[in-house]
Parts: sequence; structure tokens; C-alpha cells
Amino acid sequence: MSLFESMGLRSEILEAIRELGFVEPTPIQEKTVPFLLESNQDMVALAQTGTGKTAAFGLPIIQQIDPTLKSPQALILSPTRELAMQIASDLANFSKFIGKMNISVLYGGADIRQQITSLEKGAQIVVGTPGRTLDLIKRKKLRVNEIQWLVLDEADEMLSMGFKDDLDSILKDTPVEKQTLLFSATMPAEIIRIANTYMANPQEISVGKRNTGADNVEHHYYVMHAKDRYLALKRVADINPNIYGIIFCRTRIETKEVADKLMQDGYNADALHGDLSQAQRDHVMGRFRSKHLQMLVATDVAARGLDVNDLTHVINYNLPDDPEVYVHRSGRTGRAGKKGISITLIHMREKGKLRDVERKISKKFLKMDVPQGREICEKQLFSLIDKVEKVEVNDEQIAQYMPVIYKKLAWLDREELIKHFVSVEFNRFLEYYENAPDINVDENSVHEDDRGRGRKRDRNRKNEDWGERRGERGDRGGKMHKSGMQYSRFFFSMGKKNGISKRTIIDLINQQMPGKSVEIGNIEVLKGFSFFEVDNRFEREIEKAFKNTRYNGQRIGIELANKKR
Repeated sequence: MSLFESMGLRSEILEAIRELGFVEPTPIQEKTVPFLLESNQDMVALAQTGTGKTAAFGLPIIQQIDPTLKSPQALILSPTRELAMQIASDLANFSKFIGKMNISVLYGGADIRQQITSLEKGAQIVVGTPGRTLDLIKRKKLRVNEIQWLVLDEADEMLSMGFKDDLDSILKDTPVEKQTLLFSATMPAEIIRIANTYMANPQEISVGKRNTGADNVEHHYYVMHAKDRYLALKRVADINPNIYGIIFCRTRIETKEVADKLMQDGYNADALHGDLSQAQRDHVMGRFRSKHLQMLVATDVAARGLDVNDLTHVINYNLPDDPEVYVHRSGRTGRAGKKGISITLIHMREKGKLRDVERKISKKFLKMDVPQGREICEKQLFSLIDKVEKVEVNDEQIAQYMPVIYKKLAWLDREELIKHFVSVEFNRFLEYYENAPDINVDENSVHEDDRGRGRKRDRNRKNEDWGERRGERGDRGGKMHKSGMQYSRFFFSMGKKNGISKRTIIDLINQQMPGKSVEIGNIEVLKGFSFFEVDNRFEREIEKAFKNTRYNGQRIGIELANKKR
């Protein structure tokens, strides 16, 4: 008897998951499924992306749904349309042998009338993104006052995407006696607030320590000069001929640049960023999921909610400022029990930031040497031979061409034929790497004046990065830090101890200045307070907008510090 059978799941569900290839439950499934079948207690589950969370909550909910009731009994919220669609698809597969089970999936960017029609047919399970779900609740097309289960999947991602107010609005309309299930990879302060506000003595289930990296992911880093970062990326890709991974960049601009360079250099890559329409995004993701693309270059915002298995690598083209972002990035590989590698490209001035991430995820990074031309050529050569050896030959289709081919190549003996054949693909690597320099950095040879110049460059780049991140929000604008701009500097009464980050301040400015394209300068977040700079043309509007603003129930105090001219 398998562990799934011993959990007490219905035969129809067991038949469905056997057909899907489920053999043994993952750790989160092993802990969660029996608990939810036996208890009505609220639950907080800490688990990385890709650990089988959908089945963990989906199987017991499907088992307990009453298919004779044509009204929503379970509401499942997720951060993105891709994840919502994936969850709905998985639940449909789990319940395929149970009759009269209707599942509606709600998300923006699609015809709302079709979603209303789906709800009117009598959906017992509703899966949706917070924005579209709240919209349909306000239209009185979705009634959540009688739901028995509320699931918040990837709750930390939903909060980091700015869905806090939407979640609060949805949660307050749900019945008190429901069972609330919260799944998160990390446990920031806002998750704790939700648990304390909307959950009753929740049971905590964890398959790892809080905010830590997945156990089956190796963490590697390469050190090079900042100017050699793209060269290092290409060498990492070349030394891994069968790479299937996501390359994370800081900004949309950088994402486009890196993807364009890779494509121009002949790599099987494309970009995913906030400037793409939904149709373009779906096209790129379709190619990536079908493995017609080997590498997807993406921003963190654009990649949220992607559910792609079998990734061999995650590459951090830049180390994220927030260690929790690294947790989510690295968790996209090494899924479903498979091994994965998370690679970070850094220059010397980022060593301190790397150590901060190590402490956060409780994992040690392994320093790797940027591959040299000789080892890359050798790896590519044997990869080519492996492909030739394993290629499937269609004798019927190729037979008509073989006489001409034999005649054309008759002058070559066996050894010469093999050399010619291999050289067709291999010569381009030999030519490219023939005189390729060693771009590794001796960590003991960096001079102090280099560090000084680097700090100045880092400060300038940070201004651009944060402005671009603000732009990733999409509908509320935001521009990069411009030289020559006149800024007003504000004192902000909260800091790190209040859960404030640079992203928090940017989001607050967005929220308090809707429709305004406010230039943002430097942001400093200290322990008990912070400072931020904005275009001085908006000085009075900022003061007025923040006059009665609150964060986590606390009133925010700001005051003008000084102006930069």
C-alpha cells in the first residue's frame, strides 16, 4: 500500500493521481493531506515553490467538496494568472473521475463575461488572482460568504506584488468559520499580520526552516569584473550545453539587452518583461514550457507565478537586493525531487551582499571558476558526440537521399568523415575561444582605488535600478533617476524594524501618488527610520499625500530634510 492510499483518499482521486504518475507524496503532501482530511483548524504551511503544494491542499479539498451544491465552497488565491491557470488545471486532473465538479479560474486580461458565465454554471471551486476576484465580488457575481476553505497560495509573492489591500478586502467578506490555509516560501512581517488577523490559532507545518533555500539546490557563484558579466554568462551557458533555465535581471532594460545579445550570438533565448502584451507573454512562455527555448531572460516581476518544472539552472545576472527574492529565484529549480543549480554572477564589491544572502538562506555558496575556452570546447565536443550517438534515425524518410550522400562523401575514409562531421558544429567554438582570455578575478588583487570607483558606479546604478523597479509596477508609471534632477529629501519615520524596505517606500509613493510620474532618487533604509528623495516639483503633493497615511496600522510621519540642487 502506498502512502497516498493509506491517507484515506477516495478511490476516484487515487485513480486520477496514479494516472498522473504520482507514486509517493512529497514531504509537504505527506504532512498536509492527512491534517486537512482530519482537522478544520487553520494552517500555515512553509514550503518552497515546486514542492507539490497544489496537491497538498487540492486533494483533501476535492475529497470534501459537495458536488451537489452549485455554489463556491473553496476559494484559492494566487499571485498571477499563470499560476491560477496551472492550479485550476491540476485540480481538474485530480477530480477527473469525480462527476459534477466545476472549477472556475478568474484572472485579469481575459474576457470577464466568460468568467461570469463560468461562475453562473455553479462552480464549487474558484481559483483566481486577487484583483479579478475582488472585481467579481464587488460586481456581486462571486459570492464568498459561504465558502468553507480559503487558500492563499504563494502569499508572500502576492504581498510583494502589492495585493495587500485586495487581500484584506476579500478576506473581510469571508465567513469566520471557514478553514484558512496559507502557503508561503518565506515568512515576512505581513504574512504574520495576516495570520494574526484572519486566522484562528493556525497549525504551522513546515518542510524546512523559515526563509531558507531548498535542500536539493546547489548555490554557485562566479567572480569577474563588472564589464565581463555578459562574457561570463555566455561561458556558463556554453559549459552547460543542455541548460534549461531562467536568467534573472534587475530591470526591463537590462532584460531586453541581455536577451537581445544572447539571440544575436546564436543562443536559444528570449525575454520576459513588463513591456510585453499578454499575447506576447503567452507566446514566449509557450515556447519556453515546450523547451523550444533553452534560456528565458526575465525580471522578478515578470517571472512571478511561473510554474515550470525541470529547470536545470537559475542564473542571477545580478544579485537581488532582498535576500527573500533570492529564495524565490533559486526555488524555481530543483523541483519535484530533482537537483538544480542556482548560479550568481558577482564582482568583488558584491561579496558582502552575497554573505548576507548566505546567512538568510542558511546555505553556503560554492565559488566556481569562470570556465576557460579549452574546457568549454571539450564539453561542447562530447555533448555533440552524445547527441549524434542518441539521435533517432528515420530510415524511411532519409533512404531516398542516401545514394547521393554516399557518392558525395565516398572520397573520405571513416576517420576523415568523422572529423569533417564533428568540425561542422565544433569549429565555431574553437574559433571563438581560441584566444579567449581568463576573466576570473583574483580576489586578493583588487586595489582600493578600484573599490572606490566601483562604489560610485554602484550608487549610480542603484538609482537606475530602483527607478526601473518602480516602472515594473506597470500601471502607475515611474522613471529612472536622472542626472541634473533637483530633489527634495524627506525623513521617513519608519525603518527596517518596522518591516520597511526600499520596495515598500516605492510602493507607498505609487499608492499615494496615483497617476503621477514621480522621479525617485536615493532611498536609505536604516533600523528605526529612513530617507527618500523625490523630484522637488512634487514636494508639497508628497507632504499632503502622506499626511494621514498608515502602514500596518501605524501612522507614517514624514518631514522635509533638505533639498539637493
